[in-house]
Amino acid sequence: MIKELTILGSTGSIGTNTLKVIEANQNLLKVKYLTAGSNAEELIKQSLQVNPKSVAITDDSKYLQVKEALSGTEIEVLSGREGILEISKQEDVDLVLNSIVGAPGLEPTYNALMAGKDIALSNKESLVMAGEIIMDLAKQKGLQILPVDSEHSAIFQCLVGEDKESVNKLLLTGSGGPFRIRDFSTFDEIKPENALKHPTWAMGRKITIDSSTMMNKGLEVIEAKWLFDIDLDNIEVVIHPQSIIHSMVEFVDGSIKAQLGLPDMKLPIQYAIFYPERKNIKWENTNFAKIGKMTFEEPDFKKFPCLKLAYDSLNRGGTAPAILNVVNEEAVYAFLDGKIKYTDIPKLIEKALSKINVTDDPNIHQILEIEQIAKEFIKIEIG
Repeated sequence: MIKELTILGSTGSIGTNTLKVIEANQNLLKVKYLTAGSNAEELIKQSLQVNPKSVAITDDSKYLQVKEALSGTEIEVLSGREGILEISKQEDVDLVLNSIVGAPGLEPTYNALMAGKDIALSNKESLVMAGEIIMDLAKQKGLQILPVDSEHSAIFQCLVGEDKESVNKLLLTGSGGPFRIRDFSTFDEIKPENALKHPTWAMGRKITIDSSTMMNKGLEVIEAKWLFDIDLDNIEVVIHPQSIIHSMVEFVDGSIKAQLGLPDMKLPIQYAIFYPERKNIKWENTNFAKIGKMTFEEPDFKKFPCLKLAYDSLNRGGTAPAILNVVNEEAVYAFLDGKIKYTDIPKLIEKALSKINVTDDPNIHQILEIEQIAKEFIKIEIG
């Protein structure tokens, strides 16, 4: 039986890797819907390759380009935020893979769950901003949220067949990014081109900057708390520069399970799509002799304050993680545009968490409003 998919954010790193997984399993998988932000050329190429029912592009200025390029096909073309949301509500698929970057991915996750669809989730912001709401909705509807991030996929795999009560601790690994050994006194001099050179993973620009500040690991801590229903005190970050161990689970008897592999996103994507089965489609083999060694360190919270801010926001609760997430996004884009310094990113987040009112027990609409509030905050702060 062929499984039909929606891919939200198909032109990014996760989306393009998902299409490689689909190509390798083309007798088992079919793409029904695709969405993209502004990369019209890639969306057109993908659409002609997989022939979906409908596609949507967020950037209205690219709509006519996509429409014209696909005019000889029967593919429906939608545009704008409304087009993305419309596709996220479609019920004639088996699985929705959400790889939209940032806060804009939250509402599509919510829509897909409301439509009764299981979700392969790469958009960590859905759980960072509205973890309790999203997980409660999935439980209420009897749906699965299958992690695509390599760290959460690793934990998910380590927990298969285990009793939740036997789990003592989740160990989230991180590479430490490009500035792990850089002198902290020089962080003011960091330029976007420096921060975009990740040592092990090939990712989009925003996520690569998040990895360099370790905010990405902070967001993953928040995501893990909701995804695996575990207390923050039982989640630990471990720096592992080689990125071979993707994460670990420590059990009450002291034993530890780890999931290992080369840093290749096709592996967790394929696992999420076919769960609970493993498909005999191999990618590059892991050669331990070639790897040579694996090392581990504690994270430096002074050097990477974004990680501590993520912990603090989760401890505060309510809309605090949503404020953290959106202000971080806006600050990262401002840094990439040369409007602020690298070290201004955590400063703006800390200021926002102290200045923007936090709402306890928010509903989905209150969380969605945070995006506009945070954008207005950044606009005022940086001018």
